[in-house]
Amino acid sequence: MLAGPRQCGKTTFAREIAAKDFADVIYFNWDIAKDKARLIADPVFFSKQPRSAAASRPLVILDEIHKYRDWKNYLKGIYDEFAGQYEFLVTGSGRLEYSRKVGDSLAGRFLKFHIFPLTLAELSGRRRTVKDFLERPLEEFDAAPAGGETAEAFRELWELGGFPEPFSKGRKTFWSTWSQAYGQQIVRDDLLSVADLRNLDKVETLFALIPSKVASPVSINNLAQDLQVSFDTAKNWLLLFDSFYLTFRISPWSRRISRSLLKEKKTYLFNLPVIDNEAARFENLVALELLRAIETWNDSGQGNFSLHYVRNKEKQEVDFLLARKNQPFLLVEAKTSSDSPSASLLAFQSVLNVPAVQLVARDGIKKLYKNGNNDTLVVTAHSWLSALP
Repeated sequence: MLAGPRQCGKTTFAREIAAKDFADVIYFNWDIAKDKARLIADPVFFSKQPRSAAASRPLVILDEIHKYRDWKNYLKGIYDEFAGQYEFLVTGSGRLEYSRKVGDSLAGRFLKFHIFPLTLAELSGRRRTVKDFLERPLEEFDAAPAGGETAEAFRELWELGGFPEPFSKGRKTFWSTWSQAYGQQIVRDDLLSVADLRNLDKVETLFALIPSKVASPVSINNLAQDLQVSFDTAKNWLLLFDSFYLTFRISPWSRRISRSLLKEKKTYLFNLPVIDNEAARFENLVALELLRAIETWNDSGQGNFSLHYVRNKEKQEVDFLLARKNQPFLLVEAKTSSDSPSASLLAFQSVLNVPAVQLVARDGIKKLYKNGNNDTLVVTAHSWLSALP
């Protein structure tokens, strides 16, 4: 299973895999009317396709199949019957966990991978091994001065985001047109395909509010009151946004943190440039880079990693905490300009006893501080992020 936001390159990637490794390929897309009709008429239509004499098994690509009401049972059935005869690649712009009816479990029948919009690490081509990063998270990054190889990539992502089409066009005017159509298509088409949304105008209003909520703990109670809907309704709409990769949320870290927040999550967007506030957009950019890394490490079997933030009731906060096997191993703070470690970063570092890095939007920053037995690196963001494995 290959999951990720709409228009981030899943279908292109799937077809590249098909062209490289398979002689026989059957492509299906639920969004194409004739494909949908073919599957409904004959659920095992692919088994009727002629095959070449190649030794490899045919590849069946099922694109956007999660929009089919009974998709989990369907996949379970064809896998159990045809796993020895065909390879299956399922791609979708939903998280492939969401459906109206859960149906039979697919446990043990699939491997799941994520694909993301472009990030600094991918654009720079300078990735380290995960093992090396975990051992030395404050070392081996691009230490070039202002104008180094990753600076231009950072500026382009800042202005255009990482979705391939607007990024490759290189024009803010194109991104603006693309972005409006993109959000409307997902809310009005994709979400409606899996959920009964009777207040579509309020769903769109909620999504329009998200850019102003980025980088802050979000109170579902407050959102529900603003929209005049129930708590559960607002909560379910936010889950839908997550499910279709419009947003992602990170949970607060509470272990060993006195008076920590326990419930309110922070919300971020995949379409970065819709955020007007520069500090929030910068934090969102960092969040996307860290999420891509965490998900890639998990997908490739490197371990059990998770992304969090740290905040207590005194409103001391560190933007990100990276954990491995439910143990913290790195703190990350995002600051647009300050080249001195924040007081909250140093305080939580002393409690958690882990390395820390403060990422700064300004070029030419590289400073190393001691905080007790731990090191704290303050560095230009694109220099450090571009080396994430």
